[in-house]
Amino acid sequence: MKRLARALPCLVWLLAASTGGALAAPLAWVTNQGSHDVSVIDLATQRLLATVPVGRSPAGVVASAAAGRVFVSNPDSRTVSVIDMARRQVVATLLAGSGPVGIDASADGRRLYVADWFAQRLLAWDTATGLPLASVPLGRAPAGVAAQADGRTVYVAERDEDRIAVVDTTTWQVRGHVAVGSHPFALLHDAARQRLYVLNVQSDDLSVLDTAATPLPRLLATVKTGKAPYGAALADGGALLYVTNQHADSVSVIDAATLQPLRTLEGFGYPEGIAAFGDKVVVVNWMDDRLSVLDARSGRTLHHIATGRNPRGFGAFIADAPPP
Repeated sequence: MKRLARALPCLVWLLAASTGGALAAPLAWVTNQGSHDVSVIDLATQRLLATVPVGRSPAGVVASAAAGRVFVSNPDSRTVSVIDMARRQVVATLLAGSGPVGIDASADGRRLYVADWFAQRLLAWDTATGLPLASVPLGRAPAGVAAQADGRTVYVAERDEDRIAVVDTTTWQVRGHVAVGSHPFALLHDAARQRLYVLNVQSDDLSVLDTAATPLPRLLATVKTGKAPYGAALADGGALLYVTNQHADSVSVIDAATLQPLRTLEGFGYPEGIAAFGDKVVVVNWMDDRLSVLDARSGRTLHHIATGRNPRGFGAFIADAPPP
């Protein structure tokens, strides 16, 4: 699984939990490939709150406040673990094909989407019932998944095809494909700008697609990054785009409006997942078993927080906890 594990994008999910009728500080739900669990971390106190056992080699994670659940893909177990956000316990396990990797949920929390890496398909479930909704054939090595906010479209990175599949969720058919860079993995949807950011780990760049274009998104720009860009997050009120460069042990900071690279931050340990909350950015360091917490505007490292072994956290991940 090591070779596949290094080929899977990862990100962290941050949540606001609810206790005693008042909202707590954001929480990080970090999938740990090496220890087969999820670290639940209070980002304000930098304290580990819980360790939740899941399936083997967890990679993807998405937290849905609307559903009140955190969903985790376990490639080696061929399952998805469903964690109750309030109880911090696994409450269900979904059979998920041959190798679930990329994962996302609809904005209303009613649907879960998972890319099956080995069986080359997109799987969908009803989150309320746990019943499967669809199995959509895809190209080779589907990885990152991003659901559009309107609920009608899901984008999937087809790594070995060097393209993005555009899936219609009303017909469960692939509407078409858009060519991007070499070996696209992670995806980030920028709803405000109607863009899709595609991280191409082999060509060391970022493809920016216009999702407002019809009938298919069109390529707006290609932005150079460091070696093997793996995760992306919008920070500082959406003004900055942060990108982890896995094989360069660095993070690129890009002006989200102009798409001009601003600076490169050094000193990370095989960085993969990345997320923003408030005025902070969190980077997941696979090699160092820890999170780096940065000041969003300056990029300065503020502190580190320990996780489980080989943390990944691949998926969109900031959400508020449901009310008690």
